[in-house]
Amino acid sequence: MIQLTSRHRTVPVKVGAITVGGGAPVVVQSMTMTDTADAAGTARQCIELAEAGSEMVRVTVNLPEAAAAVPEIKQRMLDAGCTAPLIGDFHYNGHLLLTRFPDCAAALDKYRINPGNVGTGKRRDEQFATICSVARDYGKPVRIGVNGGSLNQELVMTRMQENTDRHLGLTSDEIVNECMVLSALQSTELAIESGLTVHQIIISCKVSRPTHLIQVYRALAKQTTQPLHLGLTEAGMGVKGLTWSAAALGALLNEGIGDTIRVSLTPRPGGDRREEVYAACEILQAMGLRTFAPSVTACPGCGRTTSSTFQELAERVQDYIREQMPVWKVKYEGVETLTLAVMGCVVNGPGESKAANIGISLPGTGEAPTCPVFIDGEHHSTLRGSYEELAAAFQQLVDDYVDGKYARKNRD
Repeated sequence: MIQLTSRHRTVPVKVGAITVGGGAPVVVQSMTMTDTADAAGTARQCIELAEAGSEMVRVTVNLPEAAAAVPEIKQRMLDAGCTAPLIGDFHYNGHLLLTRFPDCAAALDKYRINPGNVGTGKRRDEQFATICSVARDYGKPVRIGVNGGSLNQELVMTRMQENTDRHLGLTSDEIVNECMVLSALQSTELAIESGLTVHQIIISCKVSRPTHLIQVYRALAKQTTQPLHLGLTEAGMGVKGLTWSAAALGALLNEGIGDTIRVSLTPRPGGDRREEVYAACEILQAMGLRTFAPSVTACPGCGRTTSSTFQELAERVQDYIREQMPVWKVKYEGVETLTLAVMGCVVNGPGESKAANIGISLPGTGEAPTCPVFIDGEHHSTLRGSYEELAAAFQQLVDDYVDGKYARKNRD
């Protein structure tokens, strides 16, 4: 059996009630795309993301109105029973907002600081130190989040000149990657000088190309024991964003690098922000590191499956599981390990169905219009009828299995 590489050893950092690093499970996080000043709308999206599987949720804090709304957002989350840590994302004016809005500073569970966007020269260090001092005073952790698109240009130019003067022969990409790591390490030292402890600092060095991300984090992991947050800074849309994220994060996670992840997908206009959460959960589940929700094995389709019934049923089952998981994970112990199969013809249908906890093999083109259902490897029943009848019957079998198989939590 393939074994994942041992985890990169990092110190633990507490973010609210969640531990990041120190051998704790890799944590999923996401970020809202609402106007943070809209407290009700932002809280609603925070709750939706948390219910989808995001264990930490980040919001933009860019204006006084946004900072003023943070305490209400946090309270609305708590009132709804959502305990996911709330993270504030600060650029340019974080030192001002955190000092002028102490209720915001107190309500947030973590501050994200981009060292490339806190000022220039002496002011950069002073303003960075101010944010760290606020975190120290309120007992909050920080993420030092270096981004390729907003890297400290003074540092880059200095290293470029050194490369030229000393004839080092480094490419511009190699210099930028080196500066990413150096910025993160220097900022960590400054944070500690400002009063934070190693148990309050998480680091990220996010770029937009998978090969560069892998190189940067391999170098970073060799030079620090701080927990590391993984993610392409701009993964992109759809298939491209999913593929690039899975390639980069999968490689690093397989090497034991990474303590928390985000898949930064660009949603379609009016798209579902939860897609990035589902993607992150699926990556961790695919790597065998976490289990978040029942998995659905589905036939890819071929010339034997000219009917779209199996596709429609697979999609319906997947959507149903996502809708039910906020309830199931509170109600049932271990339900996330459930496996299902929705197959489209006789070639692999029965075999895959038997391998799942619950599987259905739909008829392919020219096959008898019957749908054998297997439960825990045994033939349970054969379904017939219209698509709606099949879907309703299969969904009922799933409900019955969940209710009978998994122990109820807090059962009297």
